[in-house]
Amino acid sequence: MNIAEQLPTDWHAILSEELQKDYIVSLQKKIQKARIESTVYPPPDQVFTAFDACSFSNCKVLLLGQDPYHGPGQAHGLSFSVPKGVRIPPSLRNMYKERQSDIGLPIPTSGNLSSWAKQGVLLLNAVLTVEEKKAGSHAKWGWMTFTDAIISNLSAQKKPMVFLLWGNFAQKKMRLIDTTKHTVISSVHPSPLSARRGFFGSKPYSKVNAALAKLGRKPIDWQL
Repeated sequence: MNIAEQLPTDWHAILSEELQKDYIVSLQKKIQKARIESTVYPPPDQVFTAFDACSFSNCKVLLLGQDPYHGPGQAHGLSFSVPKGVRIPPSLRNMYKERQSDIGLPIPTSGNLSSWAKQGVLLLNAVLTVEEKKAGSHAKWGWMTFTDAIISNLSAQKKPMVFLLWGNFAQKKMRLIDTTKHTVISSVHPSPLSARRGFFGSKPYSKVNAALAKLGRKPIDWQL
């Protein structure tokens, strides 16, 4: 796996210094070894789907997830999203329920969120690979250093944007964000374990679009 070769040109340019660091070499070797010895998700050509779908210059919302789905056929490089035809995971189902409550859109049959990404929503997981059926298995390999650098670079850009942070893990990333420039919208996680403690009723979709309008940026069409 060569991260530098797989990243789209604009993201590569932004992250050029980060890609020269020693931990990147170590991370690549660990993933190469893991793919030989075990099943790793997402597939090699889908690890950077989020960056392919949403360019750095077009990015106006960051929706941060933690870890890729670790079941067969689920992870395809976009946080919270699954390919069309794959059963909708519980957290995403709760996202759809809140979307219906917030802006009146019906519950979709597909869990593919690619259309959001193409409009400028970076669907980023903090960790970009995982071993099958072992959640968090690659969490300490260096991915979070890499994705922290992505968040910091997004924060440093001139154009203000919206950061959508759900749950304690995501909210800890607020330290990387210039909150005097950017809008942060946070709540508990949509997981079934926590959704009823404040995700339901948090109205993230309408809040994101209100914030984008205030920033003079085009709102997201949340339809799927």
